[in-house]
Amino acid sequence: MASSLVATEDHGAVRHVVLNRPQKRNAFNAELVLAVGEALRAAADAPTVHCVVLRGEGPMFSSGMDIGALNDLAGDPADLRPFRRACLEAWNRAEEMTKPVVCVIHGACVGGAMELALACDLRVMAADAVIGMPETRIGLIPDVGGSSRLPAVVGLGRAKELVMTGKLIGAEEAERIGLVNRVAPPEGLDEGVDALVGELLACAPVAVGLAKRVMDASARPALSTTLELEVAMQEICARSADFVEGAAAAKERRQPEFSGR
Repeated sequence: MASSLVATEDHGAVRHVVLNRPQKRNAFNAELVLAVGEALRAAADAPTVHCVVLRGEGPMFSSGMDIGALNDLAGDPADLRPFRRACLEAWNRAEEMTKPVVCVIHGACVGGAMELALACDLRVMAADAVIGMPETRIGLIPDVGGSSRLPAVVGLGRAKELVMTGKLIGAEEAERIGLVNRVAPPEGLDEGVDALVGELLACAPVAVGLAKRVMDASARPALSTTLELEVAMQEICARSADFVEGAAAAKERRQPEFSGR
């Protein structure tokens, strides 16, 4: 079954949710955000689905937020909360469903796409892919769960390094720091995902889902508080001269010239 922006495929008890905007490198605009949220809701509600695999069509998982959406935000920071709310509602569905969600990363997983990957339970990455959240390079912070979820996954020190430098890292480093669970050769990525999914399906689905819920609650007991702090800080960033310059530089494909540099 497919929509114009998200395709879903059932393979037995496994539902694949596929970002289907390859001509735009699966960048998230408002329509794709809503379509992903709806697809994840449907997967969560389907009684025959015991595991969800999230992946991207084309050469990469996702390049993150659409540059057009960022430019709109620079023009009117008041749009921040409505757009962010839609993203969080969609991304949170991956974390909140009592089913394991595996994110498949190939090509690149950048910015808001990495924040979606962090909301998933497990991540499998192609050996030649890159991942990171470069928001600080354009004057923003990761604000759809990235700043809140990343420390629980890789530890506070590693999270600070990734966020505060905005760097992209390769699969080997991502696995070494615990950001991804497994790395597979590009030509063997599907097989690597299938192996992990098979291990999940070999366990009792109710127990897997309930264990997921308990561990998430333990790792992020104050998630709602930190998510609100993210948007409060992002509102300050969105009204800064640094972000206006960063958004313009991104659109023009040049290095930004921040004040004080």
